Amino acid sequence: LVTNSFASDKKGLNVVLTAADAQTQQMAMVLSMMTLKQGKEVNMTLCSSAGDLAVKGMKSEILKPMNKSPKMMMKAIMKKGAKVEVCPLYLPNAGKDESVLIKGITVAKPPKVAAQLLNDDFTTLSY
Repeated sequence: LVTNSFASDKKGLNVVLTAADAQTQQMAMVLSMMTLKQGKEVNMTLCSSAGDLAVKGMKSEILKPMNKSPKMMMKAIMKKGAKVEVCPLYLPNAGKDESVLIKGITVAKPPKVAAQLLNDDFTTLSY
């Protein structure tokens, strides 16, 4: 018998975000915020075009109905305790280094990300 307590047994979400599309990015941020509000953890890895969210000064589209951008939402989830990292491929392939990252965002370590993705206590969402 499966009950609704299954979700409450989970520790949180792993979110792998690669999409350049602002609406897709925003959905990842909104679901991450809802997860945090339920007292769960969020581990987010930004790769490819989504890595731009981690860079100081890079624009992020304002979306309705909240009138917030994915970058604004990302900063809000970080304040609530979400761990946000960029994949190790992002910076060197964008011609950037760690100095461009928003405070609190670090470069992911593949062994740690892999271990987290394999952790059954977390649900993984990939956008």
